[in-house]
Amino acid sequence: MVIGGNGSLRGGYEFSKLGINVIGIPASIDNDIVYTRSIGFDTAVNTVLGAINHIRDTATSHGRIFVIEVMGRHCGEIALYAGVAGGAESILIPEIEPDLEQVVEKIHRGLNRGKLHSIIIVAEGVYPAMELKEYLEGKTGQDTRISILGHIQRGGTPTAVDRVLASCMGKMAIDYIAEGKGNVMVAGQEQKFYPVPLQEVINGRVTPELNMFEIARILAI
Repeated sequence: MVIGGNGSLRGGYEFSKLGINVIGIPASIDNDIVYTRSIGFDTAVNTVLGAINHIRDTATSHGRIFVIEVMGRHCGEIALYAGVAGGAESILIPEIEPDLEQVVEKIHRGLNRGKLHSIIIVAEGVYPAMELKEYLEGKTGQDTRISILGHIQRGGTPTAVDRVLASCMGKMAIDYIAEGKGNVMVAGQEQKFYPVPLQEVINGRVTPELNMFEIARILAI
């Protein structure tokens, strides 16, 4: 039984080719495994959301722009979900080409309404945080600070959602073994689960929920 992200599941698939029966359980804060919600994602999003709430207090009292960099590598799910839940003014993710002029436009729009602070969420690797800070300061004249959350997103107390998801997936994995299923990953969410061949998992590609990006855009108006 392999519990982990794409790398772990790929390793499990290599073992399966040697004749070892492998059952995969998706666990990755990035939520970048196809066909399923990953254990750890909800906890990471809530960790980021807590940080946004704390940082917004300072941003509001000092009238600053805050650039908050979150994890995600090639997947912007953490940035997208935490940004929507935290009311970020702009969210930059790898799946969509960053439009810095639009970011500046939103900041100016807020300033014209008397809003003196902004929260910008950026997934790591999309745009260098220091360069983004300098760009925004140059375009808006506002004091801009950077907060890189780093590995605090990978730990902490699991949320109830992740605890239930892990319990259900663990139970399904044992069921699959008892039923004689082999070389599959437990996929799904909200107590609706099904087996997916490991080969299909490692060759798949996650498509971001761009409707969430549209919701973020509307809420930031």
